[in-house]
Formats: sequence, structure tokens, C-alpha cells
Amino acid sequence: MASKRGDIARLRRKMRVRKKIFGTDERPRICVFRSNKHVYAQVISDNRGVTLASVSTLSKDLAGAMKSLKGTGAAKQVGIALARVCKEKNITRVVFDRNGFLYHGQVKAVADGAREGGLEF
Repeated sequence: MASKRGDIARLRRKMRVRKKIFGTDERPRICVFRSNKHVYAQVISDNRGVTLASVSTLSKDLAGAMKSLKGTGAAKQVGIALARVCKEKNITRVVFDRNGFLYHGQVKAVADGAREGGLEF
């Protein structure tokens, strides 16, 4: 699970952040995960414990755009696509969960893309 020092630090930050953030049905939580190659974002209702929507750089609808984009460009497209999926499900207001990652680079790009797509947080 958390074998490296950086992973342990991220998990500590994650728990510290998650104490304060809770996604409801009216205002679900956007959770971002960043691996070495890909970016994943999902909208979660913590009341019911269900994932309402999810998008990643591996998604079928983004496959064409991801060939030419890397890094923050790809992350921004993930945010825009997530906002599009949320609009289809009548979700406009969300809470952003950076999942222990620093709010910089790809995580910030996902947030900016989601805002650009019309989500409020």
C-alpha cells in the first residue's frame, strides 16, 4: 500500500483534508487521483457511498484527444469532460477533494477544467 515516504506523506495529507470535506447528494465531492501516467477524477456522494460520475485519461470519449496531450493539458481535458458528464446528471455544485496531492500542476488543471466546464466550487 504505502511503501514510500512520499506515499505516506500524501496519505497523511489526505486524511487531514478528508476530515473537513464531505460530499452530499446536493453537493458531491470531486476526488482527483494522479498516477505517473494518468489522471482520474470521480464525483462521489458520501451520503450514499456511490460514485456518480468518473472520467480519466483512459476514458473512451477522451481517447482521441489524449494522443496529442500530456500532463496538464490532458488533466484539463479530464476536468472539462467531468463537467460535461456532471451537467448531464444535473450536478452543478461540487466540493473539490485533492486527495492529498498538492494543489498544483495536474490537480489544479483538473479543477480549472471543471470550472471552465461550468461546475461551481
